[in-house]
Amino acid sequence: MRYEKLTIEGRNAVIEAFRAGKTIDKLFVLDGCQDGPVRSIIREAKKKDTIIQFVSKERLDQISETGKHQGVIAYAAAYQYASVEEILKSAEEKGEDPFLILLDGIEDPHNLGAIIRTANLAGAHGIIIPKHRAAGLTATVAKTSAGALNYTPVAKVTNIGKTMEELKEKGLWFVCADMGGETMYRLNLTGPIGLVIGSEGDGVSRLVREKCDFIASIPMKGDIDSLNASVAAGILAYEIVRQRMNIK
Repeated sequence: MRYEKLTIEGRNAVIEAFRAGKTIDKLFVLDGCQDGPVRSIIREAKKKDTIIQFVSKERLDQISETGKHQGVIAYAAAYQYASVEEILKSAEEKGEDPFLILLDGIEDPHNLGAIIRTANLAGAHGIIIPKHRAAGLTATVAKTSAGALNYTPVAKVTNIGKTMEELKEKGLWFVCADMGGETMYRLNLTGPIGLVIGSEGDGVSRLVREKCDFIASIPMKGDIDSLNASVAAGILAYEIVRQRMNIK
């Protein structure tokens, strides 16, 4: 994977970034600005299905690093995204059942980076994140992953639920973490599998939860009722590793 500039400011720089095929996570546009160059930028963004936010000049000034944004700022991914097909191909080339981690709305970049690190060490073939309401591949994510982002591919999709349906057709089963589920040690988590981890506050959304084949709970003995999302991902990922290695 290749490191790229994160913040792109100015009309010419932003339009050239789109035309050069750079992965743009989000585009900020001055609210009410609709002149020719800005319309061209918005048109390119829509072609790429990029998230567009119309914001005030004060907001643009706040996030600008140069003070010369000309009414547009783009956030580029720190690393290039993979495709879901590339992740599956990686598993096939290794002769292994696919092991994917799907994140349903993880917004904290430190959690995302930590999960990528765990995914790499647990042998997961890749991670899938949604386009909206989720952290992208920022420099903070790259740093927190401790280098794992160089080896573990991350795919970004428009709809996690639809992606799960497509992966089910390819033979994958899905397990998500939820307090009301079956104790994870009693579930068969071998074979082609996708581990679904929900957001830091709300957990797995109802629509995504309904598409899961297993609901796994992590035994807890303390006085609080939830784990950090990256910790929960690590515990469940290594239960999958244990079962794959057939360790009693």
